[in-house]
Amino acid sequence: MTKQGIISLSLLLFFFFQCTTSTIAQSPVQSPSQSQSQTPATPPTSTAPVVEPPSEVPLVLAPPHKGAAAAEAEAAPTNVTKILEKAGGFSVFIRLLKSTSVGIQIENQLNVSNSLTIFAPTNGGFSALKPGTLNSLSTEQKVELVQYHILPSYISLENFQTLSNPVRTQASNTHDYPLNITVEGSWVNISTGIVNATISATIYEDNQLAVYKVDKVLLPLSLFSSRPKSPAPVAEASAPAPAPTIDVSPRDFPASSLLAPAIAALLNDASGAFSLMSSRNGVLSVGVAVFGAVLSVLALV
Repeated sequence: MTKQGIISLSLLLFFFFQCTTSTIAQSPVQSPSQSQSQTPATPPTSTAPVVEPPSEVPLVLAPPHKGAAAAEAEAAPTNVTKILEKAGGFSVFIRLLKSTSVGIQIENQLNVSNSLTIFAPTNGGFSALKPGTLNSLSTEQKVELVQYHILPSYISLENFQTLSNPVRTQASNTHDYPLNITVEGSWVNISTGIVNATISATIYEDNQLAVYKVDKVLLPLSLFSSRPKSPAPVAEASAPAPAPTIDVSPRDFPASSLLAPAIAALLNDASGAFSLMSSRNGVLSVGVAVFGAVLSVLALV
């Protein structure tokens, strides 16, 4: 092959390559951006199973969670001894509450929604008593003394003036354990008939329990005075018992006793007859005297 033929073939091949390149460049193949803009977007299909919505269920809200300490405080009844211990200055009254078991009774009453009002004497009030006052009381009397400081209902400071005297306590009846409460301005005065005390502060108060501080021990009349207690209830009167009968028969007495009335009557008649005869005949005077003496002896037998 000549040089001219080789050059011609080379030019032909070059021309063919250029035509092929331009044809590819002008082909209708679109760029990725153009294809995405022209084709509608289809949502991706999910392979997860479709869960149908449940039927309508009433919405129940759970109660708010309470801490363990709050739940325990709400369940346990109010402890009066702990309240007094926290306040301070009531160790003698606390000891009486524990030794008489009245403190346990108070907790039981508060646990069943009973309401109470407690007058708590300070240690200074107990020290003002005569030495040996508490030791002279029996266990039962100590219980009554503590219960005398408790009212069977909740009384706020504003409601003391609405009470009717004598006020009933947990000790006993109002005759043996009278308690009179009067209000003068902001002062609440308590009178037992032996001592007069006042409420000096409020130690604790809620809608069920009120504990007030008093400056003196409330001494009831039944324990600390010579006043007689209320009389015992009188039993119904019964029919009187029949009087015992005595069987008196003549055999129970000597015969001389039975004859004494007859002899006395006979003496009276005889003395009168012999007195008449003696006035007529002096000789018979001695006989009358002797006969009278004999009859007197017979009357004494």
